[in-house]
Amino acid sequence: MKQQNLKKLIIKIFTKHSLSRKDSEICAEALLNAELVGAYGHGLSRIKMYCERISRKLINPKPKIKVKKISRSISHIDANNSIGFVAADLAIKTAIKHAQKTGIGMVAVKNSGHYGLSGYYAEQAVKKNLITIIYTNAPPAVAPHGALKTLFGTNPICFGSPTGTKIPFIFDTSISMINRGKIRVAARNNQSIPAGVALDKFGKPTTDAKKALAGVQLPIAGFRGSGLAWMVDILSGVLTGGNHAGRVKDPFDDFSGPQNIGHLFITFKANLFQKNYNQRIKDNIKTIKKLPKIKGVKEIMYPGQNKYARYKNNSKKEISIPDIIKKDLETLIS
Repeated sequence: MKQQNLKKLIIKIFTKHSLSRKDSEICAEALLNAELVGAYGHGLSRIKMYCERISRKLINPKPKIKVKKISRSISHIDANNSIGFVAADLAIKTAIKHAQKTGIGMVAVKNSGHYGLSGYYAEQAVKKNLITIIYTNAPPAVAPHGALKTLFGTNPICFGSPTGTKIPFIFDTSISMINRGKIRVAARNNQSIPAGVALDKFGKPTTDAKKALAGVQLPIAGFRGSGLAWMVDILSGVLTGGNHAGRVKDPFDDFSGPQNIGHLFITFKANLFQKNYNQRIKDNIKTIKKLPKIKGVKEIMYPGQNKYARYKNNSKKEISIPDIIKKDLETLIS
């Protein structure tokens, strides 16, 4: 489907579910971006879930979002159970404004929901020549080191920096071996998942996506990944006023209440300490790219390069929509 037609369709679906035109456009832009960068687990595959949660009054389509300004650099947002895209869009824009005025911005968000890709918001800050760090927590999927029961989310960590070129440095990763969205897509399409990324509910390794969803996802780097997940839970949950310690609701399966996800957005000017930051980071990247390469590697890539290439390539094409998702969209618009 042509991108503009798909965008209009997404907007129509969300406005039908009582979101304002402006908020529907914010959601559509974020979802299309996920499709264009190849993050399909965060794109069209989630629209049905968002709409179901709106219909069940677990996402507030007409939120009264409150922004409490703590200082010239710091704000705290109560998202009033809005759809996560809208809360995150306001938060990153507020953090950017703070950083542009004072050099640094910090915005905490509570009572929000799943907002898609952290890297999408990081890019907005980087385009303003800001460095950014973003944290958000998620529903239980990963067991703390030594435990058999899931508690931490896949809790992504995101870092963005200008590079002095049109391709930003965007490192956006979950603390799990693969993100939960990929497992959900695999389960829905009856596909297997790679070995070594999940255990079933009995603690045995599995490549069955459905068993993985009912079991435990494995963190990156063993206890280190578990520690990073805990850190994100503290920064995006405990600190912000959002749910934490396993209390974030699963958006697909738990309809007992709003998610109350917490986010933390930190932005600051790249040239705070060195006025020639862009030249220095160009030198940094150039030095690393010149290193000897292992066999089969043509270029040492920095985080964000592959995603930029996928976005540029996919932007020239129509967006391919799997039949199962086409049915979702047709049902939601009918």
